[in-house]
Amino acid sequence: MIPTPPPLSPMPAPPWSSWEKWLQSPPGKYILNWEQQCFDQIVADVFGFHAVQVGLPQINTLAENRMPLHALVIESSDREKHPNQFNWHQIEGHSSELPFASESIDLLVLPHVLEFAADPHQVLREAERVLRPEGRLIISGFNPASLWGARQYLSRLIGNPYLPRDGQFISLIRVKDWLQLLNFSLDRGHFGCYKLPLTKESNMARMDFMELAGNRWWPIFGAIFIVSAIKRHPGMR
Repeated sequence: MIPTPPPLSPMPAPPWSSWEKWLQSPPGKYILNWEQQCFDQIVADVFGFHAVQVGLPQINTLAENRMPLHALVIESSDREKHPNQFNWHQIEGHSSELPFASESIDLLVLPHVLEFAADPHQVLREAERVLRPEGRLIISGFNPASLWGARQYLSRLIGNPYLPRDGQFISLIRVKDWLQLLNFSLDRGHFGCYKLPLTKESNMARMDFMELAGNRWWPIFGAIFIVSAIKRHPGMR
């Protein structure tokens, strides 16, 4: 008699599954709303022909950009789950191996890509490869040096993280260092989302006053950062 094999252990959920669920929560909608407004301002004056967003199909970071060709790089599993609500030109691919020729893209946006990547350095190397000289790279991420970062650290200790469990949040200082090593010139940066790290929409609504206070008194401690950088020729700044 052939012995029955032991049952297989369930596979761990992919990083973006818990992330997608979190984005539907009140704090998730809050950060998406702020980022949408910030991206709209940054991309409005970036010119060229080819603009690309990698991942995060819940937000259109290129909405206010006037380049003729917009594309979304999306993994096949995500493409099946998310309808093409922004009428993107969707291209299946991965952030660590972008499906573009070298020096072919004018604007590349990585919304929360680095913190969920297995190798964020490789993601940035790919970004440098596909961008044209003087092309623009825009990155968003969670700020570890914030109240949200502090809550995430403490809540992980008790096994109930506030933010997505699978994210490895990277400080803006480190991101800037990596960009400079790849010969990017930092263009501008923004911090935002100063409300307390709460979970209920009603409680978060009462924290509106913290946006103005945070922006004025502790700007670098916002929950989210967005940084923009320009690819330079070697030796140029």
